[in-house]
Amino acid sequence: MTDRKKEFMREAIRLSIENVKSGNGGPFGAVIVKDGEIIARGANEVTSSNDPTAHAEVVAIRNACRNLGSFQLEGCEIYTSCEPCPMCLGAIYWARPEKIYYGNSKKDAAEIKFDDEFIYEEIDKPLTERDLPIEQLLRDEAQEAFIAWKKMDDKIEY
Repeated sequence: MTDRKKEFMREAIRLSIENVKSGNGGPFGAVIVKDGEIIARGANEVTSSNDPTAHAEVVAIRNACRNLGSFQLEGCEIYTSCEPCPMCLGAIYWARPEKIYYGNSKKDAAEIKFDDEFIYEEIDKPLTERDLPIEQLLRDEAQEAFIAWKKMDDKIEY
């Protein structure tokens, strides 16, 4: 690993430590790098913002996309203090960076009561067997937006 990669990871780790000390959220930090420079930072803001989606990686992605003026992170790398949870991993895939680097593992996170295994288990279950009830309603009406999207010639695909 190059010294620059270590520097970027250390910044993500620093953010995670600072976040614990400040009481702003959980022990997670992330940075996004493009062309060898940090273009965005994020720390967990779940409790301070009352937003369950405000994980460090999501905050960093939002900041990076705003800074780039793009909804894609082409040519970027994400350095995160912990292996991404299922939500963050999904967000990272949608953002399409080049690579992810992480510090702590999901097993390390589980040991301090940040365990996402139940989500992986839920995803594998049929919809009717999930712990959180899920039911489809008004599909025919909902299709109107999908049909309009499909017909649209000047849409921005992603």
